[in-house]
Amino acid sequence: MIVGLKGIIDKKEPTKLHVDVNGVVYEVFVSITCSGAITDSKVKLFTTHIVREDAQALYGFVDINEKKLFDTLIKINGVGPKVALAICSTFSPSSFAQILITKDVNLLKTVPGIGPKGASRILVELSGMSLDIDANGEGGVHLDNSKNEALMALESLGFKKDVITKVLSTCTSATTSELVREALKKLQK
Repeated sequence: MIVGLKGIIDKKEPTKLHVDVNGVVYEVFVSITCSGAITDSKVKLFTTHIVREDAQALYGFVDINEKKLFDTLIKINGVGPKVALAICSTFSPSSFAQILITKDVNLLKTVPGIGPKGASRILVELSGMSLDIDANGEGGVHLDNSKNEALMALESLGFKKDVITKVLSTCTSATTSELVREALKKLQK
């Protein structure tokens, strides 16, 4: 797997770079945000290497948080690399995290290639996840383990995932059992 490249930009387009790494030129697909952030001919990119039956492709990122967002998005059923790059081109990782928190389907629908069903599916698939973004470039996507366990327990009792997610976001308990009790009280109202 190719996880990063350091080299000189041979050719630059809004969504694609050719990076010369010691005489080997790699084609790297990038978001418009990433392309705009590159101002020098020397570049260091974090990459995601995707190998498919019919092709191999490199997707590059200047910001590690953008790479982690991309890697999370491509794991969602129905979201391929092109749609994930479109999301990265439209939103910064922190603004996408805000969309997740507010569950703003209309804002997500503004991304080219995402309709109402796709936007809803992305928000449902990522419910219970949060994006940790900080200035040091550390961070990523994580699932709060106790909330995830509480979500699964409540789902097994027959509650719908979207309702559970809303209720759990208002809960303050720390352990799984306390979260389930608190959520059940709120769900019974």
